[in-house]
Amino acid sequence: MSQNSAEALDLMVRVHIDREPYESHSPTTGEALYLLGQIGLHRELFREVGGDKEDVLVPRDGTIIQLTEDEHFYSEKDVTLKINGEAHEWAETHISFEQVVKLAYPVPPPGQCIEFTVTYRDGPRENAKGTLTAGHSVKVKNEMKFDVTPSDRS
Repeated sequence: MSQNSAEALDLMVRVHIDREPYESHSPTTGEALYLLGQIGLHRELFREVGGDKEDVLVPRDGTIIQLTEDEHFYSEKDVTLKINGEAHEWAETHISFEQVVKLAYPVPPPGQCIEFTVTYRDGPRENAKGTLTAGHSVKVKNEMKFDVTPSDRS
């Protein structure tokens, strides 16, 4: 392979991550794009796709990604969660039992031995509905619903 052919395979292109322009090699890797855009560990990066198709998740690994000039990417956007019927903006891809309870009851209800039951529905395919228990978390999606019920076990 000539030097010109090798250079053609490794171009510098401008891409946009969360509306900020960056220079990147093309091809690159998913891991490199996460680093370039400083995408936190609990967020995901998506490649914008035109038309009426879903945007594509960029894997956070060494998967080779061919970039085109001025391509746009965005990190997981805030979603709205409905907790006991009240809307809450959430910026992470997962939420824990403890976080849901804190959003539902920023001031704990009175009682000596309050325990909470958390159920959810309208979640993503991998956890569409179920019960969330202490110490666990679930992946979230926009308009996911949580019901948090306190009970006094005294």
